Amino acid sequence: MLTNRQKVASLLESSGRHQKAGHILDVFLICLIMVNVIAIVLESVASLAQTYHTVFLVIEIGSVAIFTIEYLARLWSCVDKIEYKQVKGSNLKKRFKYALTPLAIIDLLAIAPTILMMFFSFDLRFLRVVRLLRIFKLTRYSKAMQLLLAAFKEEASSLMAAFFIMSVVLIMASCGIYLIEHDVQPDKFGSIPDAMWWAMATLTTVGYGDVVPITPLGRFFGGVITMLSMGMVAIPTGLLASSFAEQLRKRREVFHEAVLHSLIDGHVDEEERAHLEALRVELGLSAAEANQAIKVMTNKRVHSQYCRHCGHKL
Repeated sequence: MLTNRQKVASLLESSGRHQKAGHILDVFLICLIMVNVIAIVLESVASLAQTYHTVFLVIEIGSVAIFTIEYLARLWSCVDKIEYKQVKGSNLKKRFKYALTPLAIIDLLAIAPTILMMFFSFDLRFLRVVRLLRIFKLTRYSKAMQLLLAAFKEEASSLMAAFFIMSVVLIMASCGIYLIEHDVQPDKFGSIPDAMWWAMATLTTVGYGDVVPITPLGRFFGGVITMLSMGMVAIPTGLLASSFAEQLRKRREVFHEAVLHSLIDGHVDEEERAHLEALRVELGLSAAEANQAIKVMTNKRVHSQYCRHCGHKL
């Protein structure tokens, strides 16, 4: 029999017998986050903030109360999650480890500004912007965003190398245009930091046009930097795109392996199908894709039982 803590963990993770209730809770929290973001944006309009001050206050207090309960419930029940059961040490150590995860930090940032406002005074504009960080709570419910974060984590070293190269090129471009243009345009290219604005706009292919070289050599140098920037911007984009595709492939492989394991006895029963459905939701695969995978794996399983030469069952 499940304990209350295990039931809470199952509900918050939308797993087991609480999968349906957990899904309803997820939808409610997503709607609450969106209402919060809309309310914070509208509150920045002075006339609306004054007219609907009470409405905005009720939304803020109610939302913070719900988000606080959610955060504390996740912190309390995290020790019953599979990945934390394997962690050696006390429950306090496991909760501390969970509290340092990106999603837990985002949950804390969603409630911290309002709670701190009760004890300290803040610039309302700063507080409003910080409260907008609640939109990042949607990361927990967006499999696509989780894939992107996994891609960033997987390619962290490669991305750092790419940004290091871009930083070197930025400095070189700034120094080059400074040497060429600083005598002609001392107000725009009077120093290397001033020249960095032009180099940044050019390397990112934005090209604002507020600062441009006017000498023939400066224009030629600017053209070279522009051509070089096309390849520079493509490096991190290509890395993320390939890593994103790799993450999708890994998730499909995990699901295929789970299907093969379920087909050991030759068919998928109701309990195994429920497990596969929970895994499908966790991995962010579509129902059509999951059904196709089950169908393909089942056919492969059937065909592997027969000899390809004589057709007799092995």
